[in-house]
Amino acid sequence: MHPRLPVIAIVGRTSVGKSTLFNRLIEEQKSLISDTPGTTRDRQEGICLWRGVVVKVIDTGGVDDASTDIPMERQIAEQAARAQAQADLVLFIVDLATGPLPQEQAMADRLKRSRKPVIVVGNKAETPVHRAAAASPEWRLKGLPAPLPISALRGTGVGDLLDLVYTTLTRNGTPPVEAYEARPIRVAVIGKPNAGKSSLLNALVGEERFIANPAAHTTREPVDTLVTVNEHDYLFIDTAGIRKIGKIHRKGGLEEMGVERTVHVLKRSDVALLVLDTSQPLGNQERVLAGLAEEARVGVIVIANKWDLIAGKSTASIGEYTDYIHDTIPFLRWAPILFTSAKTGQRVDRVFSLVQDIQAARHRRLTDDEVKAFLKRAVMRHLPSKGKGPKPPKVLGMRQTEVTPPRFVVTIQAKRTDVIHPSYLRYLENRLHEEFGFQGTPVIVNARLPTVRAK
Repeated sequence: MHPRLPVIAIVGRTSVGKSTLFNRLIEEQKSLISDTPGTTRDRQEGICLWRGVVVKVIDTGGVDDASTDIPMERQIAEQAARAQAQADLVLFIVDLATGPLPQEQAMADRLKRSRKPVIVVGNKAETPVHRAAAASPEWRLKGLPAPLPISALRGTGVGDLLDLVYTTLTRNGTPPVEAYEARPIRVAVIGKPNAGKSSLLNALVGEERFIANPAAHTTREPVDTLVTVNEHDYLFIDTAGIRKIGKIHRKGGLEEMGVERTVHVLKRSDVALLVLDTSQPLGNQERVLAGLAEEARVGVIVIANKWDLIAGKSTASIGEYTDYIHDTIPFLRWAPILFTSAKTGQRVDRVFSLVQDIQAARHRRLTDDEVKAFLKRAVMRHLPSKGKGPKPPKVLGMRQTEVTPPRFVVTIQAKRTDVIHPSYLRYLENRLHEEFGFQGTPVIVNARLPTVRAK
């Protein structure tokens, strides 16, 4: 997105409705909403469009005690502090239905000392009594402005809030920017728990942006962050690690919701980084994840992570492990493999150029002459194989129909499309990869019958 979007940070204690407001502002159900305190752990980022212009909005985890000794709560507090430091304006969310708590007094004191512009937002103002409470002196926390009453759940007062936000930003010299059609490349990061997804993203964005924890399932929901590198924009999405299906359904709750969102993320992504832990044997979980990426028809880069932990490596080690990956996940042979260490940063910077190459391949459209010449060469090398028919079909032609990913149709002279064997369509897909360098993207070839023209 725009390199200088004004940044709005949403902060507050747990369970005041920060994620509900965030989802309302970006008009998308991105942050998980739950009665369980601490559901939001990492920062969430999104774009808010209002009256034709846009700003970036950051949702943060609830902070009840910034001085806590509990590692996870301390990390959440640190993430909220980083978001506040980056912000051009802070939305301090309070719950008008409960009254001010000591945690809010402490947070108000920190916000006052930060000298950042602050708008106090009184959420859960669903009744006249709660709306009137916003004017009570008890809500003038450390001299901050009186809360603006809203209901993030119902949307009441949110338009007035956005008008105030945009006016404040403009007055402070950081006005919202015009919306335009360009969008970043969407990159999903998938892998089983503890494969190193969050550590990889921290290395990519150059800061401790995502909570990396030895405990499995630290990331419960997809988390987005916008990055600009060499004037190219990327939207990286960290996802919950997918466990074995049986365990997921037995557990239920937030983790199962996270898995569903991971599948949804793949469907709206351009490229997926499939992160493998090279220090552990590959198994069914990796095959399932690779299958989900294939079904979503996204570009794929296989990230062979933790390569620094492999002892006794030789010049042949990368080739041997590449063969091992291809044997384990044979249907992703077209995906490039990058051997990295998120911990040391080894080769991590190559991800950006690979993503660019794959995105270009996903948008590549061959000319009719190129497709015609390709089909002639492919048929001369390998005649069509018969499927369910009595004999192999005759191939009449081929053309490209779509991009993202590239799709082709082969016209055959037959009464049914299944008279050509599926293996021959896969052969054509493989040849297209080889000849035209469709690196990192699936190529799809389907059979069709000749069009019958009406007399």
